[in-house]
Amino acid sequence: MWTVYSTKEYSPDELKQFDRHARAEASAVIQPPQAGDTRYRRGAALWLGSGGIFTMVIFRFDWAPQLYLLGVGLSLFGVMLFISAALQHQGRTGSGFYQIIDDLFHMPRTMKQLAVVQFFSWFALFSMWIYTTPAVTAYHFGSHDPSSLLYNKGADWVGVLFAAYNVFAALAAFLIPVVARLTNRKITHMINLFLGGAGLISMYFIKNPDFLWVSMIGVGIAWASILSMPYSLLSGALPSHKMGIYMGIFNFFIVIPQILAASVLGLFVKRLFNDQAIYALVLGGGFMIVAGIATLWVDDPDEV
Repeated sequence: MWTVYSTKEYSPDELKQFDRHARAEASAVIQPPQAGDTRYRRGAALWLGSGGIFTMVIFRFDWAPQLYLLGVGLSLFGVMLFISAALQHQGRTGSGFYQIIDDLFHMPRTMKQLAVVQFFSWFALFSMWIYTTPAVTAYHFGSHDPSSLLYNKGADWVGVLFAAYNVFAALAAFLIPVVARLTNRKITHMINLFLGGAGLISMYFIKNPDFLWVSMIGVGIAWASILSMPYSLLSGALPSHKMGIYMGIFNFFIVIPQILAASVLGLFVKRLFNDQAIYALVLGGGFMIVAGIATLWVDDPDEV
């Protein structure tokens, strides 16, 4: 309620005045339907073919069943492109479905760059949320049995650790704007992601579970930054009349790594990590550091 009554929301007319791209877009020439129609049809064939082949490979070699999610996802996106091609061929480019797909392929440069950052950031977060309990209970408490006292003690401690990183995130939220003013938003986000990655990786090196709360400091700082800095960077790069749809599309890059993590992390832990979940956290930490490096290549339209 405090946010509702204390935050000013600009009207559409006011937003247009701030929109750097309004004039260019108003005078832009609409591309002929045939160009997009052909592009979407080719893309649909590629994605459908890839999904079908991948699904057959999973079935042929009897891979983990959760990998079917990826095959179905690739094929589903191909179907969506076919529908978009049909809508454009019929001249129905004003439909909401077509607009979403078309805007997906015409994302601003900054948004494409941030999509990479988001992908690696959220993959790291999902690896933490999925595997912290099995990692801590096995690696720090020495139990794989959910019915044992040690396992439940470890699981309870994970609950405390997760509460701790949220507390650290709340405190970090006050400091992040200060650091951003001293440096810039990209450097701030990069530092925060590095701290988060270091926090996850450090869980492998900290043997005493009583000190795992130290790892949560970095994770909490990264969590606070992930929830704010990418959207701060993105907002200045979006045309005002597309703000809503692009913010929605931006959330795809939270869902996609979630699906991917659910599909492949289990296979990694079983086949590559010999059922040692702690390495999933190390992998997540590495991905968060990669996200921090990728932040340096983001174009910040508001940067002086």
